[in-house]
Formats: sequence, C-alpha cells, structure tokens
Amino acid sequence: MNAISAQGVNKVFNPDTDEEVIALQDINLDVEAGEFISLIGPSGCGKSTLMRLIGDLLQPSSGDLTVNGMAPAAARLARQYGMVFQAATLYEWRSVIRNVELPLEVMGFPKGKRRKQAQAMLDMVELGAFAQHYPWQLSGGMQQRVSIARALAFDPAVLLMDEPFGALDEFTRERMNLELLKIWDQTGKTIVFVTHSISEAVFLSNRIVVMSPRPGRITEIVGNTLPHPRDFNTRNDPAYHDLVANVRDLLRDAVGSVSTRPDGAE
Repeated sequence: MNAISAQGVNKVFNPDTDEEVIALQDINLDVEAGEFISLIGPSGCGKSTLMRLIGDLLQPSSGDLTVNGMAPAAARLARQYGMVFQAATLYEWRSVIRNVELPLEVMGFPKGKRRKQAQAMLDMVELGAFAQHYPWQLSGGMQQRVSIARALAFDPAVLLMDEPFGALDEFTRERMNLELLKIWDQTGKTIVFVTHSISEAVFLSNRIVVMSPRPGRITEIVGNTLPHPRDFNTRNDPAYHDLVANVRDLLRDAVGSVSTRPDGAE
C-alpha cells in the first residue's frame, strides 16, 4: 500500500466566481512508504497547496487522495503525519523540551512519558543539551531542528515539510540537509518536502516531482540514483551536477510550455 496516493486531484479556489483560481489540475502521484520525495516548481505552482491537501489543511475540489489508505481527515485524526513549516513557530515562553512535548500534551500523554519521548527526539536532532533553553536563545537552524523534533514526537508515519530551510543561510541550510537525511535514515519516515531549491531537492530526494506554473500540474517525476549515505562530497559528484542540470531544464520546459500556450492561459 502506498503511503500517499493522489488520483485525478484538482483544487479550485473561489469556484464559479470572477476570482476563480485553478491551483492544481489532474494531480496523479503515488508515494511509497519510507520514500523521500521533493515537490519543486515556480512560485505559485501549487506545491504548498498539494501538501496542505495531503495534510487535511485544505480539501480537494475533486479526485481521490489517501494517506496510508485513509482519507486525509481520517489520517489526521489517526495522527498519521507531522508537519514542519518555514517558520519554526515555537512558543517563546516554553522551554525547548516543553515545545517538543506540546503535541504529546495535547494528546493526553502522561507527563513522564512525554518528557522521556521529547528528550529522545531532542537527542536525535543533537539538541539534548539544550532541553531547558528557550527558543530565543537558539539559532534559526537550531529552532528548526526543535520543530522537526516536535513533529516527530508522536511518531507519525509521514512527515510533511513546507520549505523548512528556506530562511536559513546557505551553510546552515546544507548542514540541515545532512541532519534531515540522518533523521530519515534513523526513522524510516515517509517525507514529502517542498522546496524552491533544485540543488536541495536533488541532494535530499529519492524522486523529484517537477510541477508547472498555475494551474499546477506534475510535468515530470525524476528518479534519483545518487548513492547513500550522502554527505558534503555528494555535491562534488558529476552525477549530482548532471541531475541538477536535468531538473533545471525540466523546470524551464515546464514554464515555457505554459507561457507559449496558444490560448495565453496561465
């Protein structure tokens, strides 16, 4: 069974009005359990919208979408996924460990169990020594690692990540890429990752899903055979640069195919 399956999914905002926007059109995508995929495309192509449909933050206008064999709403109630956004969205008045404990607290876990689980997640992201610090005492990269620990605290099957490293400097971003691959290797989670960075998508993913400008469509799914484990040297591999160039060409083709459509539609 696929971890995520989308068949003929469409999303229209403000249907049947002058403000109608077709955000996603005929999305077909199957994601295997334990797979790491990246969604990439130009701004406004619907990457984040697709992720929000998977996460039950939005509902499809039509088509079929399942998460671990369930409708997204049922998957959400079953705690099937955790979410990480571009902003860490930590509570400044709660210590780091109490931020990680928060979903477990909401779910009614006893204090001792949630403290033990939160500490284990902080240890995994190499922030165990910072458990009693507060978010404002941490760097941006450290705050994002806390948000990843929080998303993993209740052991979801799927991790949805919407440009989580977009606001970081390049060096910190590359280190966070390595940290995320380590976490993925340790946990075996299914990860869906939204990014604008071609190099990041190639470095991280099993497959790269290339999307067109609005209305967002999947124009190509690129397999990634770069070996694991990946490290800083991976970015020097000629095969890595070839794959980056290939994805860049596919994105250019996707943008060009829309801009040259005879009806002038976008």
